[in-house]
Amino acid sequence: MLQVIGPDDKLLVTGGTGLVGSHVIQRAREAGIPTVAVVRSASQAKFLKEQGAELVEADLSDKHSLDDALRGVTLVVHTAAKVGDWGSTDEYRKTNVAGLKNLLSALQEQCLIKHLIHISSLGVYEARDHYGTDETEPPHTAGIDGYTLSKIEAEQILLQHAVPYTILRPGFIYGPRDRTVLPRIMEKLKSGQFAYLGSPENLMNNTYVEHLVDAIFLAAASEAALGQIYNITDATLVSKREFISTIAKLAHYQVPKKVVPLPIARKLAQIMEGLWKLLGKQQAPILSQARIKFLGLNLDFSTQKAQLELNYHPEISFQQAMTETIDWFRENQKLP
Repeated sequence: MLQVIGPDDKLLVTGGTGLVGSHVIQRAREAGIPTVAVVRSASQAKFLKEQGAELVEADLSDKHSLDDALRGVTLVVHTAAKVGDWGSTDEYRKTNVAGLKNLLSALQEQCLIKHLIHISSLGVYEARDHYGTDETEPPHTAGIDGYTLSKIEAEQILLQHAVPYTILRPGFIYGPRDRTVLPRIMEKLKSGQFAYLGSPENLMNNTYVEHLVDAIFLAAASEAALGQIYNITDATLVSKREFISTIAKLAHYQVPKKVVPLPIARKLAQIMEGLWKLLGKQQAPILSQARIKFLGLNLDFSTQKAQLELNYHPEISFQQAMTETIDWFRENQKLP
């Protein structure tokens, strides 16, 4: 898969210490690809150096700090992003939009870039039930959270830019080294506070990190992928019930049964969001429209385009992928 990437190519990965970035770097180094990891603090990224990556401390908000990192780079995988479902839209734009602009400007100046793989999100689609939605449906900017809006704006910047790009839209990414959503889910399961929002039989848009990495390198090695957008999920989607109960069983927590009807959840989220904003709270409320979008809707997106054009055929089953994920949490003493 990686042999199309030539011996003179050099890969740069932004967000190198994150879930996706760290797995991209690991895969690249296993394939012998010279790799630069952009990190905020080299002292916090020793595990990347142990894999043979070159570490460069840089900040996407400072264009000039990127100059050293980009020297000789021909391929870029842009995973860095401010993530979350609460907070000022301007804060999300600072990293996810302005940061991308700085990266693109710096890349154009060094003139070697052959391909930029940009990691977006299936969240850019309308917050409704989806049944096989494909890439022909445009992003939906009305009534969404700051993170999602910033991801849509980042895509729009790429569409108007001269740097050769491919946009990948994964769903909920899970896997070893996750530091954000999965740990929060396990905390709720451990405390017995988890409740399904709407029907537990609605599908997740589950995306194992190794499958996303497959798609990244398939796209990087494909000229046909230039200028294209691809939805990326696992081959088989699972219901919210199967997703959550599998985590609970593997982590030895009680399997949840509580269900909050969707109309009630929506109303509670509306009240909580208004109150939290009025009080200026920094932490997200227990219910928000963004969380309903994640846990309360049917999220079935078509990956047929990636299958046909990238030869993307993820092979690891959900059960195996989640088992490997929870095993990693246990082995690294990160289970709540």
